Amino acid sequence: MTPLRIVALALLSLGSLNAAHAQDYPARQVRMIVPFGAGGPADVYARVIAQHLSEQLKQTFIIENRPGAGSIIGTDAVAKSAPDGYTLLVMSNTHTTNESLVANKPFQLMRDFVPVATLNYSDLIMVVHPSVAAKDLKEFIALAKKDPGKLNYASSGAGTPYHMAGELFKSMSETDIVHVPHKASGEARNAVIGGHVQMMFDAITTMAPNAAAGQVRALGTTGTKRSELTPDVPTVAEAGVASYEATIWLGVMAPAGTPQPVVDKLNAEIAKVINRADVKEAWAKQGAVPLVMSPAEFDKYLRADIEKWAKVVAVSGIKAN
Repeated sequence: MTPLRIVALALLSLGSLNAAHAQDYPARQVRMIVPFGAGGPADVYARVIAQHLSEQLKQTFIIENRPGAGSIIGTDAVAKSAPDGYTLLVMSNTHTTNESLVANKPFQLMRDFVPVATLNYSDLIMVVHPSVAAKDLKEFIALAKKDPGKLNYASSGAGTPYHMAGELFKSMSETDIVHVPHKASGEARNAVIGGHVQMMFDAITTMAPNAAAGQVRALGTTGTKRSELTPDVPTVAEAGVASYEATIWLGVMAPAGTPQPVVDKLNAEIAKVINRADVKEAWAKQGAVPLVMSPAEFDKYLRADIEKWAKVVAVSGIKAN
C-alpha cells in the first residue's frame, strides 16, 4: 500500500470517527462556562440556550459562572479543556477587545478556540445615579468638563463592552471620567444604583427596569436608533455625541480541535433555539435581537471585530487595569 493511500485511508477513518462522535453527541452532561457574573446578559441568555438544548438533545447543559479578570479566568478554563464538545465558552465582544487590550493572556482567541454559534445582540444604556446634577447628556458632558477626573463610571472589568463603551464615550465627548472596574456586571450595576459610582454603560436588557423604577436616570442608548424598549430615551448620538455607537453581542465557542461535526451540530441546535417564536418574543421585550450565523460566518465576524477594536485601542491608548 502506497504512503498516499495510507494517509487517505487514515483521513477517511478519522472523518468517520468524527461523524460517529457527532451522531452520539452529547452522550453526557455539557458545561457552558460563562466568564462573567450571574445576572448579566451572557448569564441570562446562556441559561435560555442551555434549557432548550437540554430539551432538544436529551442531555443536561449546565451553566457555570467563572467571572474575573475581565473574562480571562473563565475563558482560560475552557481553553484548557478537552476539545470534545463537553465544555463550551459563552463569550461576547469582551473577547475580541481583549485580543488587543490584554497582551499577556494565557490564550489567543482565534488560535485556541473555534467559533460555534452567535446568539444575539443588544444596545447598551447610559445611566447615572439620580444624585448626579445632570438631567440630560449635554448637561452631563458639561459637568464632566467642568471638573475633569471628578466623575467616575463603573464596568464589569477591563475590556468588557461596558468599559469600551465608556472609553469610546470619553474619547468622542472629550471628557475625563475615571473608570472603576468591578468583577461582574451585577456588582457594577449595584454600585451605580447605590450611588457609589456616578455613571455606567449597561446592557439595556438588564438596566432598563432600574431606569423605569427611578433607581437610575437614563441619558442615552447606544444603537443607531432608539430602542423599542426605551422609546423616550434618545440615542447617545442624537443626544449630543454624533456618530456614537456601541452594542453588546454574545456567542458560543469551543476549544480548538473540537470535531467539526460536533461544532456543526451545536450550531444547528442553537439556531433552532434562537428561531423559536417564544424565544424571539421574549428577547424582543428585553431589547435583544437574535443573531444567527454559520461557524464560518462567525469566524469572519470575529476576525473583523478583533481588527475594529484593535484600532480603537491603538488610537485611544486604552490599557487594561
